[in-house]
Amino acid sequence: MSKKEIILLPKVEKILLELGENIKLARLRRKLSSEQISKRAGISRKTLYSIEKGSSGVSIGYYLQVLFVLGLEKDLLKVASDDILGRKLQDAELLIKKRAPKKSKD
Repeated sequence: MSKKEIILLPKVEKILLELGENIKLARLRRKLSSEQISKRAGISRKTLYSIEKGSSGVSIGYYLQVLFVLGLEKDLLKVASDDILGRKLQDAELLIKKRAPKKSKD
């Protein structure tokens, strides 16, 4: 069986490309070679190259492993932490008037 190719929306591709570039820049700022990072992360240099290119075929676990080596793993915790749209939807639902439950006849 061959892997099913993932078809991404252009916006999603752009985000992955930017993520990969940010990871590469973080590595270069730290003056670490791709060999050093790949060894510390326990991945091949080819996988690191794919991460830095923003490949969708690389497991998020490998992305996180590289972020950990760079000391940036907590950045991933920021994803969806400030869910503005979710809060607006929740608040809109709370503003809809609901009837109080009927009293039971005892």
